[in-house]
Amino acid sequence: MISKAKVKYINSLQVKKYRIQEQSFVVEGAKSVIELLQSDFETIWVAATEDFIRQHDSQLRASKAEVIAASNEQLSSLGSFQTNDAALAVAKIKPNRSLSIDEGEIALVLDSIRDPGNLGTIIRTADWYGVKKIIASEQTADFYNPKVLSASMGSFCRVAIQYVSLMDYLTAVRKPIYGTFLDGLDVHTLAFSKGGLIIIGNESNGISPEVERLVSQKITVPRFGKAESLNAAIATGIILDVARQSKK
Repeated sequence: MISKAKVKYINSLQVKKYRIQEQSFVVEGAKSVIELLQSDFETIWVAATEDFIRQHDSQLRASKAEVIAASNEQLSSLGSFQTNDAALAVAKIKPNRSLSIDEGEIALVLDSIRDPGNLGTIIRTADWYGVKKIIASEQTADFYNPKVLSASMGSFCRVAIQYVSLMDYLTAVRKPIYGTFLDGLDVHTLAFSKGGLIIIGNESNGISPEVERLVSQKITVPRFGKAESLNAAIATGIILDVARQSKK
C-alpha cells in the first residue's frame, strides 16, 4: 500500500519546481518502468501490482529500489495517465553533463521545442535512428516532464540530453550545423557523411534569428501540398531518415 506521504510526493513531482528541488522524477506505466530498471538511472522506489513484482522480481532486486505492492486502482489514481495500472517508479535526475559529439556523429539540437509531446516523440525518433545525443536550449521542455517521458515510450533511457545556452554552445562548434527552414536546400540532395548537428526549430517560430546566423547549411523537407508547416517531430523523423540513408 502506498502511504499518503508517498502519494503527496508523487503528485509534487508532476511540477518542474519540485522535480528540481528533489532531483527526482516519476516514471509511469509498465513498459517505461521496465526500461528504467534496465537503464543506468538510479531507481529509488517502485510501486507495482503483485503480478508485475512477480514477473520482474530479478530486475527489481538488482535495482536495489524499495518495492511497494499496490492495486490497479491505486496506481490508476496516481500520476498523470489513467491507463497506468501496473507500475510506477521514482528515479534520480541525472546531472546536466556536457555531451561530446564524436567525429562523424549525428546529433540533434532543439531550439525552444516547448511541447512536451513533441519533445518525447523526438526523443523516441532519435532512438529509432540511433541518435544518442540531444543538445537543447534552456527554453526547451523539461526532459523529465511526465508527458515527455510517456511520449518517448522508454527511449528517454537511451538518449542523453544536455541543456545549454545555444548561442554559447554553437559558437564553439567546429562541425557542420544544419538548420531546418522553409527556404532551405532539399534535404534529400544532401549527404551527411561527416555527421554534424541538425537544428530543429520552435513549433511556431522556427529557428531563432540569433541561432540562424550560426547555421552553416539551411535544409528543408520539400512541400508538395498546401500545409504551412510540418510538425517538429515529423520533420525530425524525415530528416534523420535521409541522414541515415546518406551515411550508408
